[in-house]
Amino acid sequence: MLRTPIALVPYLFLCLFVAGGALWSIAAAEGGGLVYASGGADTATLGGPFRLTDQNGRVRTDADFHGGYVLLYFGYSFCPDVCPTTLASIAAAMDRMGKNAARITPVFVTVDPARDTPKVLKTYLAAFGPRFVGLTGPDKAIARLAREYRVYYAKRPLEAGGYAMDHSGQLYLLGPDGRLVTFYDFPIDPKKLAADLERRLAGS
Repeated sequence: MLRTPIALVPYLFLCLFVAGGALWSIAAAEGGGLVYASGGADTATLGGPFRLTDQNGRVRTDADFHGGYVLLYFGYSFCPDVCPTTLASIAAAMDRMGKNAARITPVFVTVDPARDTPKVLKTYLAAFGPRFVGLTGPDKAIARLAREYRVYYAKRPLEAGGYAMDHSGQLYLLGPDGRLVTFYDFPIDPKKLAADLERRLAGS
């Protein structure tokens, strides 16, 4: 669950990168619901290679997804609100796209690998559709990939016991070459997401 101060962290991160020389250009889509990166020099540096395990226990690398588009999201299965809402929005957008949805693979990378085993991810993602791929792995591998995408996440103890994971909520669109095309900010409007994806697919 994202508390208001934590929800601002990813934006503070962006400010830090700007101060350090990383130039971000973000424009809000008319009507809200989606925010796009401009695709400038700095956004082209986001991302990198990975080697993780999917919900079926199969080792997957970034190269496995080259040739098609990927909607990449970082979250965790115990998330009470933001993650299921975002994944449901992705599923709804893909339903609207019909046959074009086959060109896109939604990929969910857990930021809570201690609890999100392949078995847990398989059960969790089944609710959103068969095309969803869940990835988990060693803490260091998850942390490395999160850094590549400027993803913030942190464990937060709960008063009742246990813990939650605070995390940023951007949804990333990767192109067939594996490079970042754009990102969408939370909350995601399924209709607008579908329309934007259709537009980008038509131009590729």
